Amino acid sequence: ALFLKAANAVFDERDGIREDYEVVRERLYDISELEAERIRLQNEMNIVAEMIQQCVNENARVALDQAEYQKKYDGLADRFDRIKERLEAVGIAITERMAKREKTERFLAELEKRDGSLTEFDEEDWYSLVEYATVYSREDIRFTFKNGMEIKA
Repeated sequence: ALFLKAANAVFDERDGIREDYEVVRERLYDISELEAERIRLQNEMNIVAEMIQQCVNENARVALDQAEYQKKYDGLADRFDRIKERLEAVGIAITERMAKREKTERFLAELEKRDGSLTEFDEEDWYSLVEYATVYSREDIRFTFKNGMEIKA
């Protein structure tokens, strides 16, 4: 009964939810800056990898002070690892942003399919609309829908 009440409150706001989403969609889910950073990091990583290879090759050809060589090599390896770590974080951020956009758009598509209000619980409705429910107390139960909207039932 509480799910139906919360879901119907969302259905009542469906036009506003769609309009709000259209206004903020590009800002919320834009990945162009992240993609540009990913390309920059990949290029930088390739350059540092090449520098490491040159360092190793030089050490193999020329008698170098091994302490100096190790210091240079370690510095390049640390730089490479930092770039790789950031590149992985950027990749995760891109994936998460794309997944959130897809989830929200699926939610909106489900919302658009509904003609009227829900009159009985249906498991499919639950899974297609609700992200999770939080019970704070008997009088305070909240449903968080897949678009991030929270409704206290």
